[in-house]
Amino acid sequence: MKELITIIFSILCLTAFEANAQTSNVLLQEINASNLPGLFITEIQDIPSGSFKVPDGEIKTHLPAFTRIAFTSKPTPESNIRIELWLPKDTWNGRFLGTGNGGGAGRINYSNLSSGIMQGFATANTDMGTSPNADQIIDYPERWADFGYRSTHMMTVLSKKLLEMYYQKPAQYSYFEGCSTGGEQALMEAQRFPEDYNGIIAGAPANNRTHLHTSFVWNLIATNQGKSTPLISQKKMELLLKLLLQKYKGKDGSAPGDNFLTDPRVCSFDPEILPKCTECNNTDSCFSKEDIDIFKKLYAGPTNPRTGERIYAPLPLGGTHLDITPSSSHNYMFKWVFGKDFDYTRFNFDRDMAKMDSILAPILNANNPDLSALKNRGGKILMYVGTADQLVPYPDLINYYERVMEAQGDLKQTQDFFRFYLIPGMAHCGGGPGLNDFGSKLTIIQDWVEKGIAPGEIIATAFNCCDTIHKVRFRRPVYPYPKFSHYMGGDPTSPSSYNSIDHPRGGVLKPDKAYLK
Repeated sequence: MKELITIIFSILCLTAFEANAQTSNVLLQEINASNLPGLFITEIQDIPSGSFKVPDGEIKTHLPAFTRIAFTSKPTPESNIRIELWLPKDTWNGRFLGTGNGGGAGRINYSNLSSGIMQGFATANTDMGTSPNADQIIDYPERWADFGYRSTHMMTVLSKKLLEMYYQKPAQYSYFEGCSTGGEQALMEAQRFPEDYNGIIAGAPANNRTHLHTSFVWNLIATNQGKSTPLISQKKMELLLKLLLQKYKGKDGSAPGDNFLTDPRVCSFDPEILPKCTECNNTDSCFSKEDIDIFKKLYAGPTNPRTGERIYAPLPLGGTHLDITPSSSHNYMFKWVFGKDFDYTRFNFDRDMAKMDSILAPILNANNPDLSALKNRGGKILMYVGTADQLVPYPDLINYYERVMEAQGDLKQTQDFFRFYLIPGMAHCGGGPGLNDFGSKLTIIQDWVEKGIAPGEIIATAFNCCDTIHKVRFRRPVYPYPKFSHYMGGDPTSPSSYNSIDHPRGGVLKPDKAYLK
């Protein structure tokens, strides 16, 4: 094994730099000889096993000995893509793992890096070119493209080259895992760069990006109407879920005691049937006219007011935690297009939507259902989303998967390489009132890619406090869409009390073709 000696390019560490200058020159010569243009090494460190204080100040523990390489990629003069690659010294499993980011990125995700090397993977992560945060790149359109697709590809290509230099051999297999923005990165890789990875895990992918963020604005307008605090209370959201459970629980496969819906598509919901408040009512058990009007807008979803065309799926029933604050961190792409003083209350869902799509949809949206190139080279995809996810609504993922099936011809042809799991009661990338741990996804995708063992039943877990160090509440099988677990009797906390039953496919509102770009 060829180890890379510590290099620190820093004025504050000039003596250390001079002591290692010859070694750094050799390394840089090798990088140049490997035809890696636009690559700038920032720091290389040998980290002993144990604890390590990462650059953002957090201390990661129980780490194996590894070499940390921090570098920057500049595929365009405007670009500034920060990347880190962590390389286990003695515990490498022969595989590369690319990991995703979240939100508008702008930082390295050190939790994903540490988790990856603890499982034996040479692991990479990128800030997606948006440091220090996505609001600060308004005047840098090339960085918008970096965020959309280029940063993840550059992270992958460059990290594999450095990995090969370090270990003196290439990785046997390459995997990508991400959720939310990381899920978008996953599907973008599958669609644009199918040669990058053998296996891809796409959790709650925000792939229909411009329209997802437009739904955030729609929900803000519905719930805030320009005011500083939401007009719908958390208690009213919880009361709505309680009433839905009373009416529909058990019809969708749910078990006694569940405080979530297994498949919210069974709900036929009209806000007008909700109990209405009068002056004599207890307002904690009824809904005002204002509440009902808000629900009508939330569960209708964004549409073009001129054409009536659907822009995006509505908010899914069954969740209670809405991200509906006017200071939302999800407005960065609107600022890219409309300027730093973007006012969500003035957004026009016809003209402004068209302008936003014309600029950003080609570089941010990963809506292409043709995954034939990935399939033909033997690649696999595992996609999942929670039914209680209020940030990335599961109906849009059902719609995407249905389009992939149409492109492939049928469900069987699709499931040969792409399987999709709807996780009952899971919120965004975890948490929520139901199942919140989806098992060892990396092991599942490895078995599929390397051993040909396609995933079927997976035993998922609900932990108290959504934390694996706390007590298990229950375990339950989950199955590839369109199968769902159904309670058959017995101990509702035991997986043996459930069978799989096919549910009808689709059954959700679909965006119009104009908004699938």
